[in-house]
Amino acid sequence: MERKLASIRKISDLSPIEGADKIELATIDGWKVVVAKDVNHKVGDLIVYCEVDSFLPIEPEFEFLRKSSYKKMADGNEGFRLKTIKLRGQISQGLIVPLDVLLKCGVSSDDVYEGLDVTGTLGIVKYEPPIPAQLSGLVKGNFPSFLKKTDEERVQNLTKEYAIYSLDKFYVTEKLDGSSVTYYVKDGVFGVCSRNLDLLEDENNSMWKFAIESGLRDRLVGLEKNLAVQGEIIGEGIQGNPYQRIGQTVRIFNGFDIDKYDYLSLSELIELVKVLEVRTVPILDLDFTLPDTIDELLLTAEGKSMLNIKTEREGIVIRSHDRKISFKAISNKFLLNEK
Repeated sequence: MERKLASIRKISDLSPIEGADKIELATIDGWKVVVAKDVNHKVGDLIVYCEVDSFLPIEPEFEFLRKSSYKKMADGNEGFRLKTIKLRGQISQGLIVPLDVLLKCGVSSDDVYEGLDVTGTLGIVKYEPPIPAQLSGLVKGNFPSFLKKTDEERVQNLTKEYAIYSLDKFYVTEKLDGSSVTYYVKDGVFGVCSRNLDLLEDENNSMWKFAIESGLRDRLVGLEKNLAVQGEIIGEGIQGNPYQRIGQTVRIFNGFDIDKYDYLSLSELIELVKVLEVRTVPILDLDFTLPDTIDELLLTAEGKSMLNIKTEREGIVIRSHDRKISFKAISNKFLLNEK
């Protein structure tokens, strides 16, 4: 399922910002957004909320973002990227847009309801940073339909579920700042995928190179099962190499049973990586209970990386041992320094 980047949400709270007369803080589910007071937002108002990582098209209603947010993606697409920012000492994430923005798209007020996904309606896509040359490759096709893409929900979107989740025990892993990679075997055929594409074999592609040189390809094929593993490739030339590694490597965070179209449990994943002779992403806690609030969890997401104590970690991923529940909390410290 594609990420719901823009949707109809309700303002649940408005609060003052110390020392600021013209702006205030709006709460939308678990998100905090700085808004102008002269817009006269009210608690309970329905609005269009655009999440961080949204890439907004070049349209008149978004032109005010040009100075701070203009970007061009690798495919040449131009637009405005929403990032985490700080205004008057207050973290602000995303953008609130009046419902009027939908009128020119042919959406009437009668068609609007809380939760409605308007990502496609507004021409919004997820911002994708340029792909390093060694990770781009010859394209075999789109990401296979027999696999699931890796893009956990952010905890700020789970306010309704959070109290229920608090009753469960989870394991927590570090979210690594690299590039997503999937290795699969389907009916005896081995494949390599980036986040969005199935890639042809290419000795110059770092993802393929790791699979061959580490022996992962041969061992995965040798299991004679329809399986996939998903991970993060990190190291030289990738995201500025925040872990200061020599060369490149892959750390695994998911195992996937293609025939069942379902993820492997933690115990099954650990057994699989042993057989494949690869390593998982850093596991921070095997018996984790959620704190009382989402804000507390976001503070837990902050900290130094297990792979480099001089580097702020990107965040954490929280999963149930049976892998039925999975979501992420991204460190605001990391986001504020994101380029």
